[in-house]
Amino acid sequence: MIDLLKKIFGKKAEDGKNHTRASEHDIQVATGALLLEMAHMDGEFSDAEQESILSILRRDHGLDAQTAAALLEASREARKNNVDLWPLTNLINQNYSREEKRRVIETVWKVAYADGKLDMHEDYLMHKLANLLRLTHKELIDAKLKVLHSSTGKESN
Repeated sequence: MIDLLKKIFGKKAEDGKNHTRASEHDIQVATGALLLEMAHMDGEFSDAEQESILSILRRDHGLDAQTAAALLEASREARKNNVDLWPLTNLINQNYSREEKRRVIETVWKVAYADGKLDMHEDYLMHKLANLLRLTHKELIDAKLKVLHSSTGKESN
């Protein structure tokens, strides 16, 4: 567990050198943890939200069902072991372009709307994540509108 967290959050590699680019798996885990944070934000974690997250992981990262489930479990651990979202978003900021971060925020909107509604806590988290990911309010709203205009934010896989 500790080794996974060290690996995810940028401790020195075995060769003793810091690497500027985290592994794609580490970024996927951080992104999955953000998706889970959103899914749990309203105090409920529905089957629709879990299926939405698994669908996003499979589609966006080209994973099979078993690998997506393993990634979801690693994301649960990362979420559980972080009291703050900053380490997760910082990893994404250090490794993703602005366009990639906009796609991340779109996927978080999809999870927020997986149950068909957005409560005030979910809205608060979206604004917080946009700030942490250094996205503008316009980028946040554009992502929201894109999700809402594509089958009310629900995944269609």
